[in-house]
Amino acid sequence: MWGRTIKGVYCLDRKKLNLLKQNRTILVEKVRESLTSVLPITVIVFLLCFSLIPVPNSILMAFVIGAVFLILGMGLFTLGTDLGMTPIGHHVGSAITKSKSIFLIVLVCFLVGTIITVSEPDLQVLAEQVPNVPNMVLILAVAVGVGIFLVISLLRILLKIKLAYLLIGFYLIVFILAQFVPLDFLAVAFDSGGVTTGPMTVPFIMALGVGVASIRSDKDATNDSFGLVALCSIGPIVAVMILGILYNPESAVQSAVNMPDVSNSVELWKLFISALPRYFEEVGIALFPMVVFFLGLQAWKLKLSKHQLIHIIVGVGYTYIGLVLFLTGVNVGFMPAGNYLGQQLGSLAHPGVLIPIGALIGYFIVAAEPAVHVLNKQVFDITAGAIPAKALSTSLSIGVAISVALAMMRIVVGMPIMYLLVPGYLIAAVLTFFTPPIFTAIAFDSGGVASGPMTATFLLPLAMGACSALGGDVTTDAFGVVAMVAMTPLITIQILGLYFKMKTKPGEEHAGESALIMDNNHEKREIED
Repeated sequence: MWGRTIKGVYCLDRKKLNLLKQNRTILVEKVRESLTSVLPITVIVFLLCFSLIPVPNSILMAFVIGAVFLILGMGLFTLGTDLGMTPIGHHVGSAITKSKSIFLIVLVCFLVGTIITVSEPDLQVLAEQVPNVPNMVLILAVAVGVGIFLVISLLRILLKIKLAYLLIGFYLIVFILAQFVPLDFLAVAFDSGGVTTGPMTVPFIMALGVGVASIRSDKDATNDSFGLVALCSIGPIVAVMILGILYNPESAVQSAVNMPDVSNSVELWKLFISALPRYFEEVGIALFPMVVFFLGLQAWKLKLSKHQLIHIIVGVGYTYIGLVLFLTGVNVGFMPAGNYLGQQLGSLAHPGVLIPIGALIGYFIVAAEPAVHVLNKQVFDITAGAIPAKALSTSLSIGVAISVALAMMRIVVGMPIMYLLVPGYLIAAVLTFFTPPIFTAIAFDSGGVASGPMTATFLLPLAMGACSALGGDVTTDAFGVVAMVAMTPLITIQILGLYFKMKTKPGEEHAGESALIMDNNHEKREIED
């Protein structure tokens, strides 16, 4: 008996050891990927600092340490989403749809959408920028907006409603509402749509869509699993617009960026260490409601095995530490550098140089967004590699490069944001009638994932610094860069879809659909197991 007990303990310890070794190997690979993503934007900043813009040593060194935090944080975060957040979304989506109770689906989806949005760290940042509206009022309004649109998104999957029809209809409502929103508040409203679909929201929502779509066996189920992020990005825009109309705020001024002013390496390190407790608390508060919700659903409905539960808990732990390091790096290191570079570039004799530099930064910065890695993996897995990750990433980078260039041009010439958003979304809407449905869904999802923490904490401060140096109105000219980043991928990725459509022969297209169905059925079996 004792022999069997010792053998059992030995086998259990061996499994844990193998699991740790496997996670360590994957983590090394994830860190290597994040290094590849962050290195280009770091090189660009270095080139600017050593050639065109003289930067104080304290700001430059804070940027370097911030990059290290960013690389480690992104590696841990992406590993955590694979082990924790994505499986939670799969299991929750599958469990609620198996019940076949519409009331349960609506209730759980609304609660999940609201809780996960309150958990989004970027939403806290947005709330601080909006005057005359209490922070909690704004946060709850946006969270309810996401909850409602998540319900609509999942019902769309179950009822097989075409995504393009909903997108065109809801964006039409958005632009009608825009006519009644105060001008100083308009750009902030559009920015909110991109900010709220960040590193916490995107992995869970996308996985939830796959879980719900897994109960369908028709050929369109895989296509319909995309599009949740796209629709959930509209909810915050509508919510913030309604708040703008009700509260009628006169302005929306962002708080000043604190520039690091340290005289030695010890003070610089203390700058980061002193910021860590704040982000440990913020991310902890953000994750806590989601963890409680999952554990409650586990006790009531899921009944996952101990092995599955340990995997998910470990994944949530990785996600927690990764987000803390990531947010510390971007807020303490990247945000001051972005704001300072923007001020100096705007002060040059030829401020038009902002446009090509902005395009270059935009092309590479999107690769450093955590949620972009989640989307790329989701697309690759669900389409069984039918849509190459390289093609998707390149299209996304081109779209963001164009968007940042347009945002900088708007700052230089003082162009109203609606002059760009209206034709941009009109082109995106027209393309939906010619692009394969899966590319339309991926394109609109990409708009949400591209505009994450890196955009909010580097590009937005860059735009604000440039706008201040040029003497423009920050509330109308600098705000809106997130909205631009969220818009242009809708066009470039749909154009990629048109290219694939023209290149694909009828027989190959049928084979591709069969591959997608097989992969969808395999995903369904994995969730059931």
